Amino acid sequence: MGYDWDFSYVFKNQGILWEGFVGTIQIATASLFLGLVVGLFLASLRMSKYRLLSIPATCLIEFLRMTPLMVQIFWVFFALPILIDVRLDPFAAGLIAFSMQSGSFFAEVFRGGIQSIDRSQWEGAKSLGMTNLKMMRRIILPQAVRRMIPPLMERSFELIKGTTQMAAISYSDLLYNAMVLSSQLYRPVEIMTFTALFYLCFLTLISFGMRTIETRIEKARE
Repeated sequence: MGYDWDFSYVFKNQGILWEGFVGTIQIATASLFLGLVVGLFLASLRMSKYRLLSIPATCLIEFLRMTPLMVQIFWVFFALPILIDVRLDPFAAGLIAFSMQSGSFFAEVFRGGIQSIDRSQWEGAKSLGMTNLKMMRRIILPQAVRRMIPPLMERSFELIKGTTQMAAISYSDLLYNAMVLSSQLYRPVEIMTFTALFYLCFLTLISFGMRTIETRIEKARE
């Protein structure tokens, strides 16, 4: 049985899809920025010499990393408002869930990057009388950041792909708008095919950009 492909439905309603794409960019960008802040904070707590800070931070990081993102999104959207008695819209709920889970992965990247610096660097800085803050700012972080960038970019790439799960709570991203349009026009094959190709092109460009940055960083090390 043949099927008559007709992509005119897609082009006639492309405004709705572009609106969803903007929504995807908004949640991805906001979650990435906030996730980096959360990750740096959690990493600082986990590396603390005080067990009262490091143990809870470690437990939280592992919990966020080991539980499915979809479960976290649903919990924040449906359960958290009951606990705090504040209604969250899909964007706010998604931002909290994405930022916390991404922050947990970023925390491990920050921790790994900082701890990868040879102990002689730490000891040399201390022998010069540097405070911990000055040592981190002048000696440790400049070296660690170069090692952090590739895994940070990889996690950022995964975050962008993961935004499609926001459709589960009716957030107006590209996938959700495509699903709504498919149900209205009864042309899911064309609309979802276009959506898949759009994501393919978009994420390919991002991947190419990330690889270019990684290559330049590797050359700068040499």
